[in-house]
Amino acid sequence: MSDLPTPAPLPDLEVLHALHGRFEAARAACPALADGEMSEVLRIVPGKRAVMTGSLGRRAVVFRIFAADQGEMAGREWREMTRIWPLMNSGAYRVAEPLLHLPDHGILAIEQISGAPLLEHLWHSETESRAQHLRPAAEWLRHYTEGSESWRAGNAAGWLARAERASATQPFARLRAIEIDILDELRRLAKALEDAEWRVAICHGDFHPNNLILAGDRLTGIDIGGSARIPVCKDIARFLVHMGRRGMIPSGQRHLGVDRLGIEAFTEAFGLTSVERRFWLPFFIGCEALIRVESKGLKQSRIARAEEMYATLRDDLIAVRCAPRTT
Repeated sequence: MSDLPTPAPLPDLEVLHALHGRFEAARAACPALADGEMSEVLRIVPGKRAVMTGSLGRRAVVFRIFAADQGEMAGREWREMTRIWPLMNSGAYRVAEPLLHLPDHGILAIEQISGAPLLEHLWHSETESRAQHLRPAAEWLRHYTEGSESWRAGNAAGWLARAERASATQPFARLRAIEIDILDELRRLAKALEDAEWRVAICHGDFHPNNLILAGDRLTGIDIGGSARIPVCKDIARFLVHMGRRGMIPSGQRHLGVDRLGIEAFTEAFGLTSVERRFWLPFFIGCEALIRVESKGLKQSRIARAEEMYATLRDDLIAVRCAPRTT
């Protein structure tokens, strides 16, 4: 059974009017936007930004219009896009081209990418063809991070504390019961990682499959506004858990609640060390699962899929810990 996203609710007319007014004011003041047009609302994050399709001259674009107090976020996003664009503007693994930044108006214009969001493509694909997309997704992230990777002292305790705080707000009792056991395993992993280094890099920051657009054999990353220097295993876990909690297991094989071949694809693409593979990645899969708390408005089918993922994650964490060591 698929888990395609629910269409976003229509925005309030007052919100649309305000966005239109801001856009028209920017167009009147900025010659570079004079031939710009807005068309369709893609997403509105209240108090932060709106994402709209449109055009700039003859080019199809996406406009990101930031709230008045989000100017630094807009600037940071623009700096990251212009940093990574020269490195990923051709070949199979790309990012959307940054086209225009109007800092006085909080507006960014970015190339609109044609193709299908990867997760949606997977839901519409034949089951036996899905796993072929795991390694390219892993390679895309490696292309993004490779030039900025370094090793630093790890801080599992900080991420564990964040997972503990989030889990305490879990509204579903049956999920919370499983999360208690997962937290016990994460505490053991954090203890084992006290003196371990982790690999950090400038990562995507919100690396889930629908932020990769598939067109033929080309993958283009979008929505890189959350990019920051973080542990690479955290971005890997974001991708795997996003699919796992929705019941998308392309290979049909679960491990740690997520796709087993997905874990192998990222392990090979990044050349994960034994410590990353045995400790950091399971730790971050657990943290990612707990940090993103299910809301009461979710469909029961989503809750059931999350429960399946969490139970498998808990059982596999325990099994790995209890397995006899081999030499």
